[in-house]
Amino acid sequence: MANIKSAIKRIRQTKRQTNVNRRNRARLRTQVKKLTETIAGSNGENAQNVLPATVSSIDRAVQKGVIKKNKASRMKSRLTRKVNLLSKAASESSE
Repeated sequence: MANIKSAIKRIRQTKRQTNVNRRNRARLRTQVKKLTETIAGSNGENAQNVLPATVSSIDRAVQKGVIKKNKASRMKSRLTRKVNLLSKAASESSE
């Protein structure tokens, strides 16, 4: 256990910031899971509606420092590609 005042304060700050990071990371994971479950359910129209919220959540995570910019870009690209393939397949099957 720390005896120095500044070290005690740093421990308090670290705990607080860790909780903030956990909340932000959990929010991101939940939103990505929602989208992937929608994609897995083969609901193209619904996936198109969930995608903007997911992209926004990813961008917010970058702002908060939870993930890096390149990882966010990669996630958005992959998720968008999956949604587009799903909606394209749905439109082809309806024709």
